[in-house]
Amino acid sequence: MKRRTALAGVLALTAATALAGCSSSGEPDLKIVGAYLPQPVSDMAAGFLVVQNTGDAGDRLTSVTSPLSDDVTIHETKNQKMRKVSSFDVPAGGELDLERGGNHIMFMKLKQKPQQGEKVSVELHFEKAGLITVDLPVKETTHNPKKQ
Repeated sequence: MKRRTALAGVLALTAATALAGCSSSGEPDLKIVGAYLPQPVSDMAAGFLVVQNTGDAGDRLTSVTSPLSDDVTIHETKNQKMRKVSSFDVPAGGELDLERGGNHIMFMKLKQKPQQGEKVSVELHFEKAGLITVDLPVKETTHNPKKQ
């Protein structure tokens, strides 16, 4: 009887340790910083932000939605050419930088033109982290924090 009780205790301890290991690692931990949208001059706009991942696992930005437009896509820029992509990787312990002249969020057929000082709400859809809502402050048309 004592042997069975000891064995049950060892199995329970092993299971608890395995479960604790699963819950404390292997997860992305995402934070959005530096978000903004330059005031648009046409019926299109671009959004920029940085996704920081301090977690143990990578994630993937799969789409973006916003009340500003029914046509919001994510674009990469390579060799000065823009193209729509289906996702962006967010590496573990790294970041995804959506910036002027590079990868970005594209808003087509704007429902209205937001003005400087307003905020545009966007929903970032991630493969693992799920939905993260962020407000993009509307800045002057020429705003570029990397060149300040």
